[in-house]
Amino acid sequence: MIPKHIIDDIMATARIEEVIGEFVALKKSGADLKALSPFSQEKTPSFYVSPNKQIFKDFSSGKGGNVVTFLMEHEQCSYPDALRYLAKKYGITIPEEKEITPEELLQANEKESLFIVLQYALEFYRKQLEETEDGKALGKSYFLERGFREETLEKFGLGYAPNSWDQFGSEALKLGYKAEYLELAGLSKVNEQGKRYDMFRNRVIFPIHNLVGKVVAFAGRQLSKDDKGPKYLNSPETPVYHKSDILYGMFFAKNSIRIKDKCFLVEGYTDVITLHQAGIENVVASSGTSLTDGQIRQVRRFTPNITVLYDGDPAGLKASQRGIDLILAQGMNVRLVIFPDGEDPDSYCKKVGGQAFETYIEEHEQDFILFKSQLLFGETGKDPLKKAEAVKSIVASIALIPDPVTRTIFAQECAKIMEVPEQVIAAELGKARRKEVEDSSRKALEAAEIAEQMLPDEEIVLSHLTETEKQERQVMKLVIRHAADPFDEERNVAQFVLDEIHEGLEFTNPLCANLLEEVRKALSEGHVIDATYFVNHPETSVNSFAADALQDKYRASDRWQEMHEIPLIHEEDNYKLDLHSAILHYKIRKVEMVIEANLKELKEAVEEEKITELMEKQNHLMSMRRALSELIGATIIK
Repeated sequence: MIPKHIIDDIMATARIEEVIGEFVALKKSGADLKALSPFSQEKTPSFYVSPNKQIFKDFSSGKGGNVVTFLMEHEQCSYPDALRYLAKKYGITIPEEKEITPEELLQANEKESLFIVLQYALEFYRKQLEETEDGKALGKSYFLERGFREETLEKFGLGYAPNSWDQFGSEALKLGYKAEYLELAGLSKVNEQGKRYDMFRNRVIFPIHNLVGKVVAFAGRQLSKDDKGPKYLNSPETPVYHKSDILYGMFFAKNSIRIKDKCFLVEGYTDVITLHQAGIENVVASSGTSLTDGQIRQVRRFTPNITVLYDGDPAGLKASQRGIDLILAQGMNVRLVIFPDGEDPDSYCKKVGGQAFETYIEEHEQDFILFKSQLLFGETGKDPLKKAEAVKSIVASIALIPDPVTRTIFAQECAKIMEVPEQVIAAELGKARRKEVEDSSRKALEAAEIAEQMLPDEEIVLSHLTETEKQERQVMKLVIRHAADPFDEERNVAQFVLDEIHEGLEFTNPLCANLLEEVRKALSEGHVIDATYFVNHPETSVNSFAADALQDKYRASDRWQEMHEIPLIHEEDNYKLDLHSAILHYKIRKVEMVIEANLKELKEAVEEEKITELMEKQNHLMSMRRALSELIGATIIK
């Protein structure tokens, strides 16, 4: 368990804009920062980070909270793991925690258990590479022959799986790791005869990391020509590893991609490692598979610019066409580099060195659409049918580009290259766009049906609340915003609310009731209650609620007042009035509930004395409701 004073130190030190900036490309928006949501697919940014309040709010998914909540949501990790990540990032030492026992391991949830066994596997393969005779002779020699330095082996966690039937699995089981998770992680299996065997044997190991640097999978390359298995053996899909959402090397590349505003895309693991070792760190790999929407979205979080470093001849580009079209469809700028015959990024970088490699890219990268136009035009010769097919193929790619201005410019350029009248390209582009719009509309309708079942968190919460609970949330949101602000000469906002919500007026919503009671207790113990208290709360439900309370969904632009000469009225200037109104509305609702219950009892009463008593009570309640309504200027019709 992490001590509270360490947690407080972590929360005081961590900067939410720095942490989230490692996962998405944040841009200035007034006092806040904004980006495309990392939790949903969107084209207009609705994800906001407030450095002043140290919160984030994603209006497309409804998620929100503090820096710890973001890590828990984004990386699907536990509260302690999120704190450990922040402690490591900011150089805060957490007192050594006791070693995990097999009993504690059994109690860990599935994802945490997978991370634990994967981390053990990483350490096992590293130890085999560095400390065993076979590891040094077979595994390490392979990497050294590829030109990898010692520090590179350590940085990427490269390892060696011994040529043994079950050495890894046997040692893991002896140490208390559960067989169920070894199998789920794709590290160990049991054959039809009931014998356990290791998935990776006599292979060099490439660990695959997620965005926060946790190992989620492995790739093993065969070392023996006699090995009848695949050249590369990869981990299966697991609860922590979805291949379509992972790019190899992104953990090591993300900061460089953001700084340089460009991502180089290569095919293999060794391409990434060689370029990193040469000082070119803004590079990731698709790991020999076709690009997916999920992988492209991961790059788009950090930059809209992607350059594909292609290691095949121009004709081979047709095989990668679908992946590049997916990049275009997400509104990214795609450029391409073709290397000399027989060279790939790995070999060419080793041949010429990092600086000359970067110079080659600068001099040879071309826009993909224009390159494709020149390539296809060169293949058509004088065949009109081939030329017509080439035009259709190019137009199909241009039609995917979301921005109309960019589409128009490419259409004009391609018409010149293909020696076709511009209006012909424009006509074909119109057809392709109409089809694209029809397809998008159909998909949008399907998505809308699904979306009805997937409202943002805040909307889901509100849809299940009574009117009274909604009013309770409004009161607590004002408490979160202004707890420490003065209400009158003797009380701050938190104390005023505690005085007003007394016996008989208790909150019914569990979150609001528990939070108000916590505020009561904290104040009685002399603690300071302000917005930071709620934002840094260890309960995700509380800090997420705080983010909802502190972040404005609708905001006027910074120049609104200047442009229109209309003064903006901020809630900060009227919080006392708002709070007083919210409390009165809440009290009216509580009185109305008692009136409804009293009326029901009155209808069922038969004894004259009881009826008289209930009538007097009803008149008193009606007078109370009228008095409260007059205070807020409300009109009672019945």
